Amino acid sequence: MRNTIWKATFSAATALLALGAAWANDNGCTNATLRGTYAFTLSGQILNADGTTTSRNGIALTNFDGAGNLTQVDYVMSVTPEHNPPGGLDTAPAFRTNETGTYTVNPDCTGSAEIDMPPHPGGAVIKLMFVLGDHARTIHTVVSSLTPPGAPAPVPVLIRSDAVKLGSAPAIANAEE
Repeated sequence: MRNTIWKATFSAATALLALGAAWANDNGCTNATLRGTYAFTLSGQILNADGTTTSRNGIALTNFDGAGNLTQVDYVMSVTPEHNPPGGLDTAPAFRTNETGTYTVNPDCTGSAEIDMPPHPGGAVIKLMFVLGDHARTIHTVVSSLTPPGAPAPVPVLIRSDAVKLGSAPAIANAEE
């Protein structure tokens, strides 16, 4: 009787371990989990040394290659209470291009990334911490470090972003049918 209970307990424990391993393989993340193009919205503040804040709002289109490299284009607006240019907030809007970087995805679907802006006119370095959601169809990020162009060190920031993975749009039925 005791031997039968031991065998049943051992079998159940083995089955649970196998199920746990299968779950980890099915639900764990790697750099390959993050692959494709994502549309980001971002917002936050830069905390300036003089006690003022600079508000930031923007959008980005980021491509992750599945091997730890990324490319990005973005458009970010900055507004301070002391400075509002004539004619509006941005009189010559244009996307910043040629942004590159690297990323690492951890098995628990958290990760980090670095985005390097081209030396001219940007030159900033942005470091991010992120979490993948919905089987990597969404990304939630927080800027952990922002070094402005030419600055010797990062500046304090409170900036976050969220993204959705782009894909082909579903077919839209003709309204007249």
